[in-house]
Amino acid sequence: MATPPSLILFCFLFPFFFISDATVPAADTFRYVNTGDFGEFDSEYNPNYRPLPPFTTPFQLCFYNTTPNAYTLALRMGTRRDRSVMPWVWEANRGDPVRENATFSFASDGNLILADADNRIVWQTNTANKGVIGFEILPTGNIVLRDANGNFIWQSFDSPTDTLLFGQSLQIGGPNKLVSRASTTENVNGVYSFVLEPKRLGLYYKTTMRYWSSSFTEVNNANGNLVNATLEIAETEYVDNYFNSLRCRLSNSVVEPTLDLDILRYNSTLSYLRLGIDGNLRLYSYRQNTRGNAWSLLFTLFDRGVSERGEEIEDECQLPDRCGKFGVCEKSQCVGCPTPEGVFAWSDDCVAKLPGCEASSFRYYEVKGVDHFTVKYSAGTGPVNRGDCESKCTKDCKCLGYFYHTDRSRCWIAYELKTLTRVRNSTRTAYIKTPIR
Repeated sequence: MATPPSLILFCFLFPFFFISDATVPAADTFRYVNTGDFGEFDSEYNPNYRPLPPFTTPFQLCFYNTTPNAYTLALRMGTRRDRSVMPWVWEANRGDPVRENATFSFASDGNLILADADNRIVWQTNTANKGVIGFEILPTGNIVLRDANGNFIWQSFDSPTDTLLFGQSLQIGGPNKLVSRASTTENVNGVYSFVLEPKRLGLYYKTTMRYWSSSFTEVNNANGNLVNATLEIAETEYVDNYFNSLRCRLSNSVVEPTLDLDILRYNSTLSYLRLGIDGNLRLYSYRQNTRGNAWSLLFTLFDRGVSERGEEIEDECQLPDRCGKFGVCEKSQCVGCPTPEGVFAWSDDCVAKLPGCEASSFRYYEVKGVDHFTVKYSAGTGPVNRGDCESKCTKDCKCLGYFYHTDRSRCWIAYELKTLTRVRNSTRTAYIKTPIR
């Protein structure tokens, strides 16, 4: 017997009626106002902060500010007992601060909202009437909104800022990058980003200038693309040794390339990977139930010397800002200030003079045996002769200089100079624009 059309329509609409009728129990809703006394324990960036009731050891939500009356809603990691500086591992409204008397609320419709004192909605989860019945901070630091079946309708792990917690992922087609903070006082996006791309992990200065990338041979061998990268534990070839790793998944392959960060210490599930203000990647691990020194720095991507395992590591000279606006770096130290008259002692005042746009208004001077921070991890253009490389820079008003390898006839155009790495190779030369007096 044929099913009546009215019954078909009812069956189709029933799930939507069910979802719209799902509400948060009144006892589980909340509304917190940004007012009152400040906390007294040390937190990252030395801010004023107000802890909020939502808390799952060692994570707590807070309002904090590093400039007057400009607050961020953030998740802090650590406890009073350990007496260590507590870092901020997730933020809702970076770059769009709220003021005194702002509100953070969870309503019966299941929407989580941060509103300024004038009721302007600054941030929200957009989960109203989507079946949410509960709010929770998980022991991993993931803030979640659940439905009646326990499914996550929204989770903070899907919106990282500059930090990855254990079990959190970067994803192709999703949250694919971390973005650094501008400074300890300015809580806006900085110039550095750590990005998951189909063929690599990459670090970028101002989104286009790559200064580091992973070298996963498995990606090319498997002829696949990376689809996500998750901070987790990876086994090693050594018995009873485990590494904190950024483990990647490949499409169409069971291969899982990893970026090994360091040997497991303490409870690695309370580790976090941070893209710092300086553009460096660091891994920290947390030891619970201690009184002082709860945090351990396990891994630094750009460092000095060799790692604890005896492996060579990336030199700090690869960091674009290591030597400020303009300087020569060698073995992690700023050793020179290039000028048209020669290379002199470096100082914070070292800067390249900006040229005009007309070719008649500037000339080039040489700095031998140096590379730009983009050279190591980008191919440049070529083969091309140096004259054509110079011509390209001359015709480009934004070009501040070019870098040329005579042994490979390759060219790199520089739109910012920053840190130059000394390579002691006469085939590599920088040509810097300088005004004609």
